[in-house]
Amino acid sequence: MRQPFIQITRLTKHFEMGGQVVRALDGVDLEIEEGTFTVVMGPSGSGKSTLLYLLGGLDRPTSGEIAIEGERLDQMDENALALFRRRTMGFVFQSFNLIPSMTALENVGFPMQFSGVAAAQRGERARGLLDQVGLGNRAGHRPTELSGGQQQRVAIARALVNDPKLVLADEPTGNLDTSSGSAIMHALSDLHKAGRTVLVVTHDPRMTRFATHKIFLLDGHVVSEAEYETAALEAMNVE
Repeated sequence: MRQPFIQITRLTKHFEMGGQVVRALDGVDLEIEEGTFTVVMGPSGSGKSTLLYLLGGLDRPTSGEIAIEGERLDQMDENALALFRRRTMGFVFQSFNLIPSMTALENVGFPMQFSGVAAAQRGERARGLLDQVGLGNRAGHRPTELSGGQQQRVAIARALVNDPKLVLADEPTGNLDTSSGSAIMHALSDLHKAGRTVLVVTHDPRMTRFATHKIFLLDGHVVSEAEYETAALEAMNVE
């Protein structure tokens, strides 16, 4: 029997806060197939960003299993995990995480330094990726000279430098205006159409238009779309 691309089993993540245990994730089971565009929806505090950080190997679970292509992230040491991330994943964050002192070209090429890629090759690949996201004419600009939407497109180009199979995006439109956010959604959709597996965590319902699969989280649990919508309506009535 063929394994799913991503398999998450009985995943938990608990934090201590103010003397109380916060169950950010509380027994999550998920299967995600290769080549899908999965959108994880949930309000603040639902556990969606925690799920992404665990899936990306940026944090460790309290318990449970995470396997990507049959390889168990929860069993890897830090060195193996860093290598696996570099080889398999690309990350796009809400706050862009660009280095202010570097140009767009340097920001995109920076991760390749850790893979031992020569400077000339880094520049060539970075320039090609900036062209791909429509920013070839902004290669020499620093982040402060770019709009929020442009910075996020630089971040997407950077996420692709090691040709990852999996692209993980954490609230990628959260700091953007409506028009820029829409452009980023289309850019992520284009990555999916080009054959990559894309997983986005968001509270922006527009993103679901591009999804092949949707996951809904409430209070650390996966729920049905109907349960999610009911909870959203109840929250609006309380407000």
